[in-house]
Amino acid sequence: MGSIPFVPPLDDVRYGTCQQLSPLVQRVIANNPSKFTYRGTGTYIIGRNDVAVIDPGPDNADHKRALEEALKGRRVVGIVVTHCHADHVPLTGWLRDATGAPTFAIGSHPRPIEQEVEDEEADETEELVDESEDAGTGHDVREHIDYEFAPTHPVRDGDVFLAAEEWQLAAVHTPGHTSNHLCVALDVERSLFTGDHIMGWSTTVVSPPDGNMADYIASLIKVQQRSDRVLYPTHGNPVTEPVPFLRAYLEHRLERETQILDVMKTGIDTISGMVGVLYAEVRKELHKAAGRSVLAHLVKLVAEERVMVVGGGVPRRSSQYALPPS
Repeated sequence: MGSIPFVPPLDDVRYGTCQQLSPLVQRVIANNPSKFTYRGTGTYIIGRNDVAVIDPGPDNADHKRALEEALKGRRVVGIVVTHCHADHVPLTGWLRDATGAPTFAIGSHPRPIEQEVEDEEADETEELVDESEDAGTGHDVREHIDYEFAPTHPVRDGDVFLAAEEWQLAAVHTPGHTSNHLCVALDVERSLFTGDHIMGWSTTVVSPPDGNMADYIASLIKVQQRSDRVLYPTHGNPVTEPVPFLRAYLEHRLERETQILDVMKTGIDTISGMVGVLYAEVRKELHKAAGRSVLAHLVKLVAEERVMVVGGGVPRRSSQYALPPS
C-alpha cells in the first residue's frame, strides 16, 4: 500500500494565540483535539487590516476569546465556511453578528432522506477507520452536521467572491468529503485553504450517503491540476510540497479500489467479508466501521458498472456484491 508523504506532526500547538504563517495568513487553533480534528480546528485569518476569516470553528469560549483578540482593530469583511461539520461552523453566527460581515459557502448541507437516516441510525455506535496505513487509530464518522447553516452569499466554483486591497479569494468546489465542500484559493500567495478535503495529518473520511468517493477522487484530480505552492488544511500542518502529497493521496484511494476488486475475484461478496481481508491487521472492534469506507468505494464501482449489487437496488452495508459477467 502506498504511503502518504511525511508531513511534520503539529507539535507546536499554541492554543489561544495567533500564529503568522505567511505575510497574509494567520491561524488560531481551537483546543478541540479529537479523532477527526487531530490537534484541533485551525481558523485562518486572511489579510492585514481588512480580513477574511475561514472556518470560525467550534463553540469554544477560549477559542472565541482568541479570535476576538486576533481580530481586534481590524475589519472583518467576510466569513467563509468550507463545509457544515460542527467543528467548523458554530462560531460563524457570533462572528457575523459581532462584525456585520457576510458569510460565504457553497450552500447548506443537504438533509438526508428517510432511508439514509435509517442507515445512519444503524451505524450510530460505529467509528469509521481512516484509510491510511495506520488506520487502527480510527476516525469518528459521527461528525455532527449543522443543517441550519445557510450562507448569506452562496458561491459557485470559480467565483472570485471576496477581495480587499492586498488579496482576493476564489471558490474551488471540491465535493467528496461532503457534497458542499469548498476550498478557497488565495492566488496572490499561490495558496489553497483545503478544509477537510486535504488533511495535513491523515487521509480524509469519505462516508456515504453525502460523502461520495467518485466526487472525492475527481476533486483530488482538480486540485492536482492547480499550481498551488502551499495547502492550508483545517487540521494539521501546511503541506509545502503539494505535488507528491496529492499524487500519493490519489494513488492511495485507487489502490484501495483495486484491492476491493481483487478480493471480490476470490468469491468474497459482502462488505464484512471484504473488511475481514482488507483490514485483517486492524482491531476487530473497528471492522464494522471500516465497512463504511469500503461502502464508499463500492458505491463508486457500482455506478461505473464495474461491480453489481446482487438482486439490484442501491449499494448498502447489507448488500451482496458481484463482478459483472465477463
